[in-house]
Amino acid sequence: MKKDKIGDPLSRIDGRLKVTGGAKYSGEYKLPGLTYGVLVSATIPCGTVSSMDIQAAGKAPGVLAVITPFNAPKVPGYQPGAARPVRGLKLFNDDKVYFNGQPIALVVAETFERATYAASLVKATYKAEPFETDFHKNFDKGVIPNEGRYKDYVRGEADAYKKAPVVVEQDYMLPSEMHNPMELHVTTAFWDGDDKVTLYTKSQGVIGSQRSIANAFGLEVANVQINSRFVGGAFGSSLRTWPHEVAAVQAARLVKRPVKLTLTREQMFTLVGYRPLTIQRIGLGATTDGKLMGITHESHSQTAVYEEFTENAVNVSRFLYASPNANTRYKVVPLNVGVPTPMRGPGEATGSFALESALDELSYKLNIDPIELRLKNYTDMDPERNLPWSSKFLKECYQLGAERIGWEKRPTKPGMQRDGDWMVGYGLGCGAFGAYRSKTQVRIKLTPDGSVNIQTATSDIGPGTGTAMTLIAADILGIPAERISFELGNSAFPVAPTQGGSQTVSSVGSAVHDVCIALKQKLNTLAGLPADNTAEIEYATILQRLNLPSLELTQESQSGEEARKYSMYSFSAHFAQVHVHSLTGIVRVKRLVAVVDGGKIVNHKTASSQMIGGAVGGIGMALTEEAIFDDRFGRYVNGNLADYHVPVNADAPDIEAIFIDKPDPIINPIGTKGLGEISLIGVAAAVANAVFNATGKRIRDLPITPDKVLMT
Repeated sequence: MKKDKIGDPLSRIDGRLKVTGGAKYSGEYKLPGLTYGVLVSATIPCGTVSSMDIQAAGKAPGVLAVITPFNAPKVPGYQPGAARPVRGLKLFNDDKVYFNGQPIALVVAETFERATYAASLVKATYKAEPFETDFHKNFDKGVIPNEGRYKDYVRGEADAYKKAPVVVEQDYMLPSEMHNPMELHVTTAFWDGDDKVTLYTKSQGVIGSQRSIANAFGLEVANVQINSRFVGGAFGSSLRTWPHEVAAVQAARLVKRPVKLTLTREQMFTLVGYRPLTIQRIGLGATTDGKLMGITHESHSQTAVYEEFTENAVNVSRFLYASPNANTRYKVVPLNVGVPTPMRGPGEATGSFALESALDELSYKLNIDPIELRLKNYTDMDPERNLPWSSKFLKECYQLGAERIGWEKRPTKPGMQRDGDWMVGYGLGCGAFGAYRSKTQVRIKLTPDGSVNIQTATSDIGPGTGTAMTLIAADILGIPAERISFELGNSAFPVAPTQGGSQTVSSVGSAVHDVCIALKQKLNTLAGLPADNTAEIEYATILQRLNLPSLELTQESQSGEEARKYSMYSFSAHFAQVHVHSLTGIVRVKRLVAVVDGGKIVNHKTASSQMIGGAVGGIGMALTEEAIFDDRFGRYVNGNLADYHVPVNADAPDIEAIFIDKPDPIINPIGTKGLGEISLIGVAAAVANAVFNATGKRIRDLPITPDKVLMT
């Protein structure tokens, strides 16, 4: 009998469905009586809506309702005194406008085309107020976030780097970056009576969405059903329930029919978050032989005036390298913009660009190889928490990456290697991201024909969650993967955490592991064997002999004391080789080697794909992606996929993913730590550092475009 094991390159179990069109996404459910919702956006950045003329829209063919702040049914969770108040923007609850593009009306019609036409007929009159969208102009208005965990951090002496013999002090800028997954955000909602509602929506966490909708409408959690089986990319844009999802539910209750609300690509730039524009200052001080004496990392990033968004942009500087003195400062700048949200590698991707770039600058100032400098400041314990690592194989990452990229060919002086008209350079950027594990429940069912069904309410935004879980179950149960079906994306299934923070395999995988062990023990007991029997038994035969229609178990799995005794992180080292054209300034990433310490790798095939995808995102951060704002009108100039440049095939080089593949002995029974975030963290710095090695031009303002290369 064929046996599939953890580590095998199992093909995606849902791959055929996806490539043949059999996978149904949230916008593809054709419900009886389906109607269509289209949002109307504000055209000012700040002020109030004085009045709205909706007569023409309301009389347009096929229109069922036009919802505005002046006639909207009240959402209980939006009201003062709500038991569980909804955070963030509350659509149609009042007449206030906080940013250009904020929805101020929702048209519901029999067809999408009719709803779109009617939406164009809605006219609004505003009382405009002064607004602020210019981050640089308002930089000095940055404030320490309300959350206490973002207070200034000091280990040893603050700003001690200034006293060191060798000092690097520089500013680094990262523009706003948009998620832009292929699948638009779509929510289809319908009510069953007055107290039950069902949604098909793009969600990274159906349990979180279920609770959010229940809180908003004052419903029992069990009376809210969320379905999100397939998600066409998210990168963090679906980590929360957005106002348009609440609006779809609100509209469906009003018209008493299913409502499908689809965001346009332009609305995706303003309504589902983004990586915030951030300026960071790094100060590094070192001895002449390369030992760090002090690290200071300061960050200012934009947020919305109506809701505060924060992320761990400075935290990586507290622990990644040994330094007796380290301090960080973090502030946010409230502006009339839509609220940011976590984006792949949230905070750490931003922070690592600044830290790893500054460290590269220090290596040239000291005339020390960048790898050697990192080894001189390697940490065998977490200096921030003063705890041992659960596992750390970053030295092995350096070694393997250097070998594969051909680091020995790297010129020690910038601008010394050429290939015709192209200047050649090599760069390194490292990353770290917390290895998390959350409480998860999984249900397993064995039937007499020998097939196994596993259910849990996790989501899958693309990495191949179902495939990894199937492989874990096949390994533990000792049966072929084709006998196992794995179901997810349904809030009626056992509780699972949101897919974010690279925790899914660690959390859900541990629960799958544990429930499979429990099933084997139960079968052993039914067969009259010791519960810990390891000899092979035929599961189906036991059920048939006992005349059982099935055997079903639900198991909960969670971490223990280890989270307080160890510091748990995944680590990565990204090596880039770039070519920079000497006449045009065009940058081409020719090779990228990503070496990862992510614990035990469950499926090398899908893990490699995940690493390559993250690396491409890092190339976009380094070279192409930038949301451009017109501060005269408070709106994006390039809010579309024609003018916002995501990396395409021509930008993606030969990307090689290498895994240390050593299990973490502490974090969970499988030993996996997570890959999704560190696949991107460090890539932008590696590319920027390679550009400097090729040209001698240090570009600290991303993205690295030809004009900056030529003008620097």
